[in-house]
Amino acid sequence: MVEIMSSPGNTNKKRSGQEEQDAAVKDSLSRIKNKLVVMSGKGGVGKTSTSVNLSIALARLGYRVGLMDVDLHGPDVPRVLGLMGMMGLSQNHKLDPMRFSENLKVVSIESLTASKDDAIIWRGPIKYSAIRQFIADVEWGELDFLLIDAPPGTGDEPLTVAQTIPDAKAVIVTTPQEISLADVRKSISFCHTVKMDIFGLVENMSGYVCPHCGEQVDLFGSGGGERTAQETSVTFLGRVPFDPNVVTCGDNGKSYQESYPDSPVTQAYESIARRMGDLVKN
Repeated sequence: MVEIMSSPGNTNKKRSGQEEQDAAVKDSLSRIKNKLVVMSGKGGVGKTSTSVNLSIALARLGYRVGLMDVDLHGPDVPRVLGLMGMMGLSQNHKLDPMRFSENLKVVSIESLTASKDDAIIWRGPIKYSAIRQFIADVEWGELDFLLIDAPPGTGDEPLTVAQTIPDAKAVIVTTPQEISLADVRKSISFCHTVKMDIFGLVENMSGYVCPHCGEQVDLFGSGGGERTAQETSVTFLGRVPFDPNVVTCGDNGKSYQESYPDSPVTQAYESIARRMGDLVKN
């Protein structure tokens, strides 16, 4: 077997390529004002739907928003937004993000694969390289917010984001039930360990308002996320009620907020988006 990496020429080329990518990452990030990693301690808490709906809510308020899907093994963002096809190239020979609206750009590994049902079987180093390429090789342009939808837990993807984007901050998503809150505390510990500031916490699926009688039913409890935020000195961004139509719209690739503009869920996301906008101004 020939050991290619032992060649001085190849080593120099690798170093040069790394330096070029570092410069491209730095240049791309310099044009993005606020970088937020949407995290959760466990799956099933609605992290992706929260990422998507916060991005839409911010864009509807007039902010220029990018949504980067780094859940490489389960890239659901394009399907939830109803985005079809593959990304093309910009005039600068960079990847051109998919467009959900005038103010919302989206990048996902699913928009780079011909078959949407193919499994992504990658180890850590390849994930690291792919996430850096999502920043360096994409024509993001000027953005007010870049939301990064990370997979649950504290593995390769959020760690790579923390290392690549030093000023990224975390938005942690939880449900009110105690088992989710226990995992949230692990996410908070992760952020402290990698020295990532925590932007705030969102309590998702916080109560269900019956459409017939108007009574609220606490399917997963209520208020646990806010209490955890207070106990850990984390900013509480707000709570989002449960609505089965969020799932239906996601499955059908339709915007929930456009389909149900006056619903409590839409109002909650708009309120959180306004809160986020106020926080970055201060």
